[in-house]
Amino acid sequence: MKIAILGGGGAMGGLFGGYLARSGEDVVLVDVSQASVDAINRNGLAIEEKDGSTATLRVNASSEPSDIGPVDLIVNFVKCYNTEAAITAAGPMLGASTAILTLQNGWGNADRIAAVAGGSRVMVGLTYHSGTLLGPGRVKHSGNGMTHVGELDGSQSGRLKTAVAAFRKAGIETTASSRIIDEIWKKLALNVCTLPTAALLHFTADELIQHDGSLALMEGLLAEVVAVAKAQGINLDRSERWQAITSLLKQAIGARASMLQDVEANRQTEIDVVNGAIVEAGKRNSVPTPFNDAMVWMVKSLQAKYLAAAKQRER
Repeated sequence: MKIAILGGGGAMGGLFGGYLARSGEDVVLVDVSQASVDAINRNGLAIEEKDGSTATLRVNASSEPSDIGPVDLIVNFVKCYNTEAAITAAGPMLGASTAILTLQNGWGNADRIAAVAGGSRVMVGLTYHSGTLLGPGRVKHSGNGMTHVGELDGSQSGRLKTAVAAFRKAGIETTASSRIIDEIWKKLALNVCTLPTAALLHFTADELIQHDGSLALMEGLLAEVVAVAKAQGINLDRSERWQAITSLLKQAIGARASMLQDVEANRQTEIDVVNGAIVEAGKRNSVPTPFNDAMVWMVKSLQAKYLAAAKQRER
């Protein structure tokens, strides 16, 4: 397949794009960061694995979708607040049958993509892989896990099967789910509990389960996610999720959550599509969400402080 990775200069886009290119797919990493594009084209994409080994992969990168032309599949890894702009810019890569697979964090990205490119193109998914961007063209693969993808209507389409086959060939363990919305909410529950908690406390993944206070906070956040999901007919088992979340954190020694990386880099966070999504759904379904409200308020306050400071420095 000819595959374009939006956000390909980032950690997750680089990981997936690099592995797909290594397996023989025709891949281009698309990113607005010219420094990342230049570094990848000049030196290759360096991926550092958990065991300390590093592989440098040859993969094309570009900041100009018009130079790429139509592709079979676009995999979207951009931050949620850049979704509409990225899909609009990707217009020259859309052929008659181009599919767009979102593997972004949070809830609501499919609607944003559909509003720009049409709902018939959209496939959705999630991944439990984790990565850290070490610098332009340099990625650390800090965590392995399953990737789930699916059609919004639950069908096992030809394009879905083709994408799954390509991912598996690349060594990315992937399943095609007929209940992908349930799977997305399982991952959303993980993100709701861990991302803002890590960002505010500056904890690594394994540190989140070493303290009674952070454990109690995450349990409160999870209870609200489960209640909001139930109100919408989405199947989430609270005890199963808690076991899965704590087990994952126990294994992810030293891993730094994406929202923590955003805070440390003074970037805008994705709080609106993570805890903010729970708050909004709670309001629509008359489910109180005080823990998630508090996380949104705190992360947005912290974010406003450092973004304002950054603007002052630019003047």
